[in-house]
Amino acid sequence: MWNALSSRGRKRLARTPQGTRAYAVGDVHGRADLLAQLFSEIDADLNAHPAPRAIHVLLGDYIDRGPDSRQVLDLLVARSQRHETIFLKGNHEVLLEEFLRNPESFTIWRDVGGIDTLLSYGIRPSSNPDAAEQIMLAQRLAEVLPPTHRQFLRNLKRSFSCGDFFFVHAGVRPGVPLSQQADEDLFWIRDEFLNSEERFGKIIVHGHNPVMDVEFHSNRINIDTGAFVTGRLSCLRIESDEALFNVHCFAGTHVGAALRLYL
Repeated sequence: MWNALSSRGRKRLARTPQGTRAYAVGDVHGRADLLAQLFSEIDADLNAHPAPRAIHVLLGDYIDRGPDSRQVLDLLVARSQRHETIFLKGNHEVLLEEFLRNPESFTIWRDVGGIDTLLSYGIRPSSNPDAAEQIMLAQRLAEVLPPTHRQFLRNLKRSFSCGDFFFVHAGVRPGVPLSQQADEDLFWIRDEFLNSEERFGKIIVHGHNPVMDVEFHSNRINIDTGAFVTGRLSCLRIESDEALFNVHCFAGTHVGAALRLYL
């Protein structure tokens, strides 16, 4: 499949800057167990294959759905103290921020896993909170959020570019330059992006749309393998002119294939 994609008029290999390796991690969604295992896999890979510069790029949606959102943020904060890290914002972080600003948005957040995040911080809402309780829940969450978590959420980035690769949570809007993309699209877009065959100038590495296995397309790579339900938290290692799908957190197994990506 990949050989067919790479032969369709592509002229130049997509590359990271010389000496730079990127580890891109898909949507975690409260699975601290899988994230801890994945970091161990990355450490083993770094020990076996050192790189002058190794960047961890996490694509957002760290919270909700899974049981350990708070623990996930603890792991990410700790990781950032020992490694070069880029943390992108996902739509679930957007929903958390909106709930803290506007407690009336609780129903929307609840329906996509917000209660799991509240429970991870020791907050247990009733089955159908009224407006007063929603305000109380938002106030309580604001009180118990550690300063490190507040800073983490405040510093999340919209996107990240590294060589010929563009990392983002959801995707990009076709026809719009990468430098002019709107937040709404970077965090939320689906069909317009997923169905597009447009060449974006860079290979888009994204999550947001769960799939059973990492998907490689001629213009994008989807690494959201639905960790909270599948038990698969996927990581793509990209270096020089190869993308190595080499750290796949699924019952402790490794899956690897070196792929050449073309622009």
